[in-house]
Amino acid sequence: MSENVRVSTVPVGHDGTEVSIQEKQAKTANGWLMLLLTVVILALSILGFIDVGITQESTGEVQGWELVLSIIALILASFMSSMLTIVSPGDTKVVQFFGNYIGTIRKTGMMATLPFTARRKVSIKVHNFETSELKVNDSEGNPVNIAAIVVWQVADTAKAVFAVEDYEEFIHTQSESALRHVATAHPYDTTDPNATSLRGSIDVVADELAHEVAQRVATAGIEVIETRISSLAYAPEIAHAMLQRQQADAVIAAREKIVEGAVSMVEGALNKLEEENVVELDDERKAAMVSNLLVVLCGSTQAAPIVNAGTLYN
Repeated sequence: MSENVRVSTVPVGHDGTEVSIQEKQAKTANGWLMLLLTVVILALSILGFIDVGITQESTGEVQGWELVLSIIALILASFMSSMLTIVSPGDTKVVQFFGNYIGTIRKTGMMATLPFTARRKVSIKVHNFETSELKVNDSEGNPVNIAAIVVWQVADTAKAVFAVEDYEEFIHTQSESALRHVATAHPYDTTDPNATSLRGSIDVVADELAHEVAQRVATAGIEVIETRISSLAYAPEIAHAMLQRQQADAVIAAREKIVEGAVSMVEGALNKLEEENVVELDDERKAAMVSNLLVVLCGSTQAAPIVNAGTLYN
């Protein structure tokens, strides 16, 4: 495949049809005032029925106009009571009127809106969940087990309700998909200090995962606040072998540092001896001194000195 070929991210099928909707504010009024008016009208209706009953008992006749007014008052009270809704802190109400989205109520307390509307509660509290532990192959083909914690909240209630079937299930599925994609893009570990790895660059990987998840769930009106890698390990079938490999890499890296430091120290010692004129060394004596110092500095065990009573040449 050519390197210039780019994968399109435009939706395919049915011309890329999407639910195009955005949150808007629903028209509301003071719910307590509406409740007071409802109670007053209901009380007047009840008093009217009582008065009609008393009149009928005393005169044997029914006041038609008074009965009609009482019935109208009762219907009006029922009509006004259907306008009342309670919104708790951290929640919203998505309002629909005969299937049409008319807005979202974010104000808390007793509110009044259009009558005979369907209201769905949508939480805008901060949520978090931990993905299941996924078994994926890193960029080097090594199987690893990985899991992440995703912190999120609903930012657009209209998209959360109408753009996807179930926004909570949607973010769970998309988070696991994004975690798989990010995990396969990096090696589990690397000796290159400038390279990104799952184990050595936790913050970088977490930030990349957050952007990946946010991009996938934007269509559902969900905002990703933070992601963190909660579990990371080699798969059990290769864990022992990879541990030995890590130990070998660590030993090699340590030996490289030791040799580099030993050479620097030997060079400094020879230069210091020459500058101070402590002793004059020919090439052979310098070679012997370098050999002895390197053995002492690079050895894994403590060196045992041997006193030479003679000279280097006998």
